[in-house]
Amino acid sequence: MKTRPAGIGNVNADWMGSLPPKLSAMPLKHLAVPGSHDSFTYWVDVHAPVGPDQKAFVKYLATMFSVLAKKVMVKWAMTQNLTFKEQLEAGIRYFDLRVSSKPRESGKEIYFIHGLFGHKVSEGLLEINSFLSKHRKEVVFLDFNHYYAMGAEHHVYLLTMLQEVFGSKLCNMCAVDSITLDYLWKNKYQVIVFYHHPSAQGIPVMWPGNKIPAPWANTTEPNKLTQFLEATLKDRSNHGSFHVSQAILTPRVNTVAKGLLWGLRNYLVERNLPTIISWVEAQRPGLDGVNIITSDFVELTDFANIVIKLNNLLLSEQERKQR
Repeated sequence: MKTRPAGIGNVNADWMGSLPPKLSAMPLKHLAVPGSHDSFTYWVDVHAPVGPDQKAFVKYLATMFSVLAKKVMVKWAMTQNLTFKEQLEAGIRYFDLRVSSKPRESGKEIYFIHGLFGHKVSEGLLEINSFLSKHRKEVVFLDFNHYYAMGAEHHVYLLTMLQEVFGSKLCNMCAVDSITLDYLWKNKYQVIVFYHHPSAQGIPVMWPGNKIPAPWANTTEPNKLTQFLEATLKDRSNHGSFHVSQAILTPRVNTVAKGLLWGLRNYLVERNLPTIISWVEAQRPGLDGVNIITSDFVELTDFANIVIKLNNLLLSEQERKQR
């Protein structure tokens, strides 16, 4: 399979706003939406301490070998090469977000994290908001699902920041079935935030994590991954929620050891992309079908295009019913 950057330029920057009326009137949970896994790992800081999300032996190695060990970690921690703006322009609309404070740093600053610390969360949110202000019919899902080294004051800081940055663009919590693009456009909502922590309870614009389940296969084998994705889709209609199909392979310690110098992209992702992309191409959105699909290194294929085009199947389905 040839690999080339997805969404060169901003070819998918307005894909939601370009959908036909039949699709913008459908529940958003029935549409196919491309997402990225560990969305903010396009830059990590090798000079900062190892993140608190890492196991003790990884922290030990990083302490012993310092920057050298962290440079190896970068190869396994980075799951995206595109910046936020580039992912948005390529059509990505769901972001998987893990955040942390920095140990021994004063203040309440929060950073994106995946093994190593990345950009400040505030910088990423401002970048997203800038894009949304220029593309008024585009809607993003921000899924804050892992928090590390964060006390009550850090959560207050992050929750306040989200409301200050996005303001009236934030969608109030309501029945998932009632959320259509038409509804969002009418109310000028562009951001749905999922906050998997009790500190957000009682805030109307913070959706609980159970409204966006994202079952995780935790495997290095592509065939096991696709079997898992199929099984979780069958169970989907039992939940009144959005749904994330994580089309990702997860490295284990022995995987990292075998591919130490190659890294995640070369050792695990590229060689298995054809199997994963073939599964995605065979899907259909709708009641019992896919909704949000996430992938590592979304620029390696036409991933976003493939997912977005699945929505055409809903149009042909409607036409058949009307005959």
